[in-house]
Amino acid sequence: MTVKEYNNSVEAYSDNIYRFVLKNIKDSERAKDVVQDTFEKVWKNHSDISCAKVKSYLFSTAYHTLIDSIRREKYKASWEDADANKYYTNESYSDVNEVLHEALDRLPPDQKNVILLRDYEGYSYQEIAEITNLSESQVKVYIFRGRQFLKQYIGKIEVLV
Repeated sequence: MTVKEYNNSVEAYSDNIYRFVLKNIKDSERAKDVVQDTFEKVWKNHSDISCAKVKSYLFSTAYHTLIDSIRREKYKASWEDADANKYYTNESYSDVNEVLHEALDRLPPDQKNVILLRDYEGYSYQEIAEITNLSESQVKVYIFRGRQFLKQYIGKIEVLV
C-alpha cells in the first residue's frame, strides 16, 4: 500500500473504526487512543498490506487492539471502587435505546463485538470471521446467543413503551 492509499484509508475508515471501538468501551478518549494505535500498527506494516484488504485489516487490528486495551484496564480496577448498588435496580425504563445499550454491556465481549459488527456496522458473517479470527460458524453461534440474551433481557417491547 502506498502512502496515498494509506491516507485514503484513514479518511475512509477512521470514523467507522472509532464508532465500533466507542460502542465497546464507552470512553471517547480511550477509543481515540485505540484508533490511533490501530492506524500506527497499520502504518508500520503498510508496505505488506494490499489496498484491497485494508478495510478488513484495519478492523481486525482495531478489534485486537481493543481487546488488548480492555485486558489492560481489567487489571487496573479495584474492588474498593466498585459500588454494589449500581448493579441492582428496580427502576423501569422507557427509553428503548438505553435499555438496549445496557443489555449490550451485559454481553460477553466476543458476543458484543460480533453483534456490533453485524447489526451496527453491517458486516457479513465471513467479514466478521476475518476481523475477529473466529470461524464463520462460531460467529453465527455468538450472534445467535447474543441475540437470544438481548431478547430475554429486554423482554416484550410493549412492556418498555
